[in-house]
Amino acid sequence: MKVAGALLVAIVVAALLLPPLLPWGYAAIDWNAVRAPAFSPGHLLGTDSVGRDLLARTLAGTRVTLAVATAAALVALVIGTAWGATAGWFGGRIDEAMMRVVDALYALPFMFVVIVLMVVFGRSVLLVFLGIGAVEWLTMARVVRGQVLALRNRPFILASEAAGAPARAILTGHILPNIASVAIAYLMLTVPQVVMVESFLSFLGLGVQEPLTSLGILVHDGADDMDIAPLTLIVPGFVLVATVVCLNRLGEGLRARMAR
Repeated sequence: MKVAGALLVAIVVAALLLPPLLPWGYAAIDWNAVRAPAFSPGHLLGTDSVGRDLLARTLAGTRVTLAVATAAALVALVIGTAWGATAGWFGGRIDEAMMRVVDALYALPFMFVVIVLMVVFGRSVLLVFLGIGAVEWLTMARVVRGQVLALRNRPFILASEAAGAPARAILTGHILPNIASVAIAYLMLTVPQVVMVESFLSFLGLGVQEPLTSLGILVHDGADDMDIAPLTLIVPGFVLVATVVCLNRLGEGLRARMAR
């Protein structure tokens, strides 16, 4: 877990701090260095098929992918926690109706929803993380609902109700603090899922659009040039795999600690 944390911190720090120090921006084109190999003058990892610096684009793509994934995961956390806590607290027919909505959304094909959103509202980074977050909250809602149901009849909750505390005060003062650790643990597991979803959408051309880039776009472009310039696939592919593995490892470790 420590190794995963250290590697993830190194990736994040590099993506945030290194781009201003590079001689070329992620969108700048060096027409004299098209598909330049690694360690070329001014291009440590070489360039892509149009002469853009591979290191700069990988760092920029990592930054965009992590930003979209984190924003979408936070959207999923807010919606899922609110929905699950409400369903678990009120129970009965309200709980039944709310969870049937969750089941119905689970049955919808995710890609169909994203394509419809893109057609109706156009393509943008904001729409990408809102669309992903609006679907990824379903599992969070179920987890939070289960935790609220487990706490619903605990003595300190019953005592608060007997004292006349309103439902909102009990939820915000007692229920949410007690389920925060579980929600955060599942949030850590949601982020790598969103990273993969965003990369897949970008790979298909439905995610982040040029001039921005992401790891999915870089992997897509690298797959086209892998026979000529293998680093264009290997570098972003390695960063994507390392990021997902580290996030999963940290999430599993955090959930195991919370379960003790």
